[in-house]
Amino acid sequence: MKIHLIGIGGIGVSALAQYYLSKGHQVSGSDLVASEITDFLMNKGVKFYVPQNPDLVVYSPAVKKSNPELKEFLDLKIKCQSYPEALGDLTREYYTIAVAGAHGKSTTTAMIALILIKAKLDPTVIIGTKLKEFGGTNFREGKSKILVIEACEYEASFLHYFPNITVVTNVDKEHLDYFKTFANVKKAFKNFILKTSEGGFFIFNGDDKFIPKVKSPKFESLSFSIKQKVSSKIGKNLIVPGQHNIYNALGALEVAKLLGIPEKVSLQALKRFKGTWRRFEIKRGQAGAKSITVISDYAHHPNEISATLKATREKYPKNNIWCIFQPHQHKRTHYLFADFVKIFRKMPIDKIIITDIYDVAGRESKAINNEVSSEILAAKINRNNVEYCPAEAIEKYVKDGIRQKDVLIIMGAGDIYKLADKF
Repeated sequence: MKIHLIGIGGIGVSALAQYYLSKGHQVSGSDLVASEITDFLMNKGVKFYVPQNPDLVVYSPAVKKSNPELKEFLDLKIKCQSYPEALGDLTREYYTIAVAGAHGKSTTTAMIALILIKAKLDPTVIIGTKLKEFGGTNFREGKSKILVIEACEYEASFLHYFPNITVVTNVDKEHLDYFKTFANVKKAFKNFILKTSEGGFFIFNGDDKFIPKVKSPKFESLSFSIKQKVSSKIGKNLIVPGQHNIYNALGALEVAKLLGIPEKVSLQALKRFKGTWRRFEIKRGQAGAKSITVISDYAHHPNEISATLKATREKYPKNNIWCIFQPHQHKRTHYLFADFVKIFRKMPIDKIIITDIYDVAGRESKAINNEVSSEILAAKINRNNVEYCPAEAIEKYVKDGIRQKDVLIIMGAGDIYKLADKF
C-alpha cells in the first residue's frame, strides 16, 4: 500500500509511520517544519513529498479539515483517517493494552512495554515519547499479537480504540479548551473505559478520586493503591524518582500479573527503566565554567509540575534548585491560571523563572491570548523567588546567576527542551 501521513512530525503520527514501514508499506509524509523526528523518519525510508493517488491518508489531530493538502485528498475521494481512527483500526487486529490518564500515561506505557519485553512476550509498542530502550524512538515492532499503546484523551481520541486491557492512571482538569468542563472530561474517560472488550480488564488507580469507578458484566475491574506492600519494593527498584512514578509502576505491575508475568521479572524490568524522553531526563551540564545538573521535563499541567518539583527536591535535598518553566498554550494557562498560581506559591524550589507561553497552532484564541501572559502569571504568584524572563534573555540570565553544582530543571511541553541542550 501507498500510505501518506500529514503532520508526520507529530509524536503519535511518527510512530504510526514506523509501524507502516515495518509492514512493508510505501510511506510518505509532510509537515510544516523539519525536526529531529522528520530527519529520523527520512533516514528510515520515509519520502517527504505529496504523492498522487495514495491508498490511505492519515492526518494528525492538529491538522484541520481545511488544510489544503488534506482537502485535496478528500475531494479525490481517497480514504482519509485521523491518527486516532487509524490507530483504532490496529487495536482491532491485536490484543491491545491501552494506557490513558491525564498524567503518567507515557511512563506507564513504557513500563508495561519493558516488562513484557523482559518476559519475552514481544509486544508491538506505540507510545507518545521516545525511549532509550527503543533506540531513542517511540515505536517498537513486535512479533506477537500484543499491542501496547498510549491512549490520549484530547478531542476524545481514545474513544476510537478497542482495548482488551484498559489502564487509567488518573483523571484531572486537562484539555479544557476542548472539553470545557471537568464533568465532560470525566464523562469521556467513562466512555473510554466502557470500550473495554468482552472478557477484558479495566485497571485503575484506586487512590484517584476522579477516575470513574465503572463496573460492567462485560469486563473485570481491578484497582491498585500506594498502600500495597509491593510499593516499598518498587520504590527501592526505580531509578526515576517521585511517588507519581510508584503509581505508574503499580499500574504496570497489575497488567503484568494479568498476563502471568512473575513479580520478580517485572521488578527487574522496572529496575532497568531509565525514564522517557523529557520525563525527568537528567543530563550533566555546563554554565560557563560551572558544572551543573540539568533536568529536562515535559510537565506542563499544575499537578504534573507539583509532582515533578517535589521529586526534584526529594532527589536533591541539599542542592540549590533553579526551575525554568514555559507555559504550554494560552488556553491552558487561562483555564488553569489559579491552579498555576497556587502550585508555584508553595513549591520548595530556590529560583523559578517563567518564560514566554508556547503557542500551539490551531488551538489558540486571540481574545484569550490578550488576557493572559507569563508576566501576568509571575506577578500574580507574587513571590520573591518567582520572576518572568523573556525567552531571548534566559540563557545569559541563568549562566550569570547559577552556581557550581546547582540543579537546573527546564520544564514544559513546547520547545523549551532545546534550551537544555545549550547547557
